[in-house]
Amino acid sequence: MRLKPQHVQPVIMAGIMAFLMTAIITWLNLGFPPDFFLRWVKAFIVAWPLAAIAAFMAIPIAQRATVKILAWLAR
Repeated sequence: MRLKPQHVQPVIMAGIMAFLMTAIITWLNLGFPPDFFLRWVKAFIVAWPLAAIAAFMAIPIAQRATVKILAWLAR
């Protein structure tokens, strides 16, 4: 199978979002304890694949919603 942009982009976007969200949420919940990095990495390892699955599911929904919103605003 040849990878296409629509297969790679959601995984990269999910990685960026999971990276930022887990870092911020871990910091909000714990502050910066000595084991912050380890706890954050554990959260990131779980969050990235889940975020990628969510992105693949959400993209078509978001695309349809965007078309409908823009059509409604154009009226």
